[in-house]
Amino acid sequence: MSLLDEFKEEYVLLNKVKVPDGYGGTTTTWEDGPTILVTEDFENSIEGRKAQASGVTSVYTLYTSRNVTLDYHDVLRRVRDGKIFRVTSDGDDDYTPPSAGLDLRAVSAEEWELD
Repeated sequence: MSLLDEFKEEYVLLNKVKVPDGYGGTTTTWEDGPTILVTEDFENSIEGRKAQASGVTSVYTLYTSRNVTLDYHDVLRRVRDGKIFRVTSDGDDDYTPPSAGLDLRAVSAEEWELD
């Protein structure tokens, strides 16, 4: 087991569902989807701090295993404290090859609030 494996936490993928509001429109609700294991890394470099000071939301890198592909704008909830994250990159862009000792796929994410 790697150190990254020891830091994995449970996250729940959230599914956006539009429900008729009875007046010809819709309301958005969020339903729990599958639970996945994620290791997160908070961007606390000087550049990250400067971005946050200028109004950018907190930036994270989320690591999953290669068999879990998160898509741009997927929404997740960290089980431990209920914090919501929205994926801001494409999960097909950054992953280790099958021959690598580490089984990782990475996406960037931001803290987010549900509609």
